[in-house]
Amino acid sequence: MEKRDAINIEISRSGGVNDTHCGFVAIIGRPNVGKSTLLNHLLEQKISITSRKPQTTRHRIHGITSHGNHQIIYVDTPGLNLAQGKALNRAMNETVYSVIKDVDLVLFVVERFVWNEADQRVLEALSQSDVRTLLVLNKIDLVKDKRQLLPHIDKIRNVRAFAEIIPVSALNGHNLSVLESTVCGFLPKGPFLFPIDQVTDRSSRFLASELIREKVTRQLGDEIPHEVTVEIEKFEQQNKILHIHGLILVDRKGQKNIIVGSDGERLKQIGTAARSDLEVSFNTKVMLNLWVKVKTGWSDDLRALKSLGYIDR
Repeated sequence: MEKRDAINIEISRSGGVNDTHCGFVAIIGRPNVGKSTLLNHLLEQKISITSRKPQTTRHRIHGITSHGNHQIIYVDTPGLNLAQGKALNRAMNETVYSVIKDVDLVLFVVERFVWNEADQRVLEALSQSDVRTLLVLNKIDLVKDKRQLLPHIDKIRNVRAFAEIIPVSALNGHNLSVLESTVCGFLPKGPFLFPIDQVTDRSSRFLASELIREKVTRQLGDEIPHEVTVEIEKFEQQNKILHIHGLILVDRKGQKNIIVGSDGERLKQIGTAARSDLEVSFNTKVMLNLWVKVKTGWSDDLRALKSLGYIDR
């Protein structure tokens, strides 16, 4: 991930609590607008998985960045889904609604010139709160003539009184320094809630499970629907090797056959790709073992969703 330009933030010399600013900033939007990519590039470290498949992010994920006397606690959220459907979709939507009520600022991410029913649904969710909102126009790298953005921005201004409208390219890192400097200007005064070198509050087990699930999603694309998750059964450092046992849960036997592949070849490919990312993330050699198990109906089972961490209460 490329290093961005330094953010120009004035650093207080007194160092007192009254000179520090800290706040929670939610990243929300419909599925597949680049929320997780934005978070990863703002942190300059991968903590939220990405793929072209909608609804890749399922959990509330905190990413922490500290600059001078400002600490931003970003909250990556699942894409707000129009179809309530199964308990998993309802749980993800509820996560979005609850986050909006608990943060100091919202980054509402939309895609260039696109404004559809799903975007409108997110806007309606925002209207239930008086939280300040920055509109982030993502993927502007795909706009050849940037002058075309101006009338679109003017049109959006009539939709809601956004605190700021900021065009960015999360993938290429364009204008992210401006975005983060703007965010810092909205943070309330208060002490830092995390050490300055901490990047996330999620456990290493959680990050491992998500990295494995990302590889399943990327390898299989539309072959496997939502009904796949990963449970870490072992996460143990032995000498200089981190041993990880991951259980891939699917809803039907046919899905298991697809993931395993002929002679287990596809599962090996998933494991190889996942191990490479895990070794980078944890900065150690990894011994990864993966299994696939059928757990019918897990995505519509409240008890299963709670045990897998999709429901907090």
